[in-house]
Amino acid sequence: MVITIHAKPNAKVAKVTEISGKELKVSIPAPATDGKANEKLIEILAEYYDTPKSMIKIINGHSGRTKVVEVSPN
Repeated sequence: MVITIHAKPNAKVAKVTEISGKELKVSIPAPATDGKANEKLIEILAEYYDTPKSMIKIINGHSGRTKVVEVSPN
């Protein structure tokens, strides 16, 4: 499944809000430096979809706030 993520780094708490079926807004409690926010995003999505972190991959948007993420089935 491929989804679009609108990331909000430096948030106080982790929060996932569904915008539509394939689009999420994710608040990430990590800075957007050295890939820390991307790592935390993968952790948050793994918990949200109840899947291992290894099944989640950022396809596009590594350095931007809008990202395309692939979540592989278990």
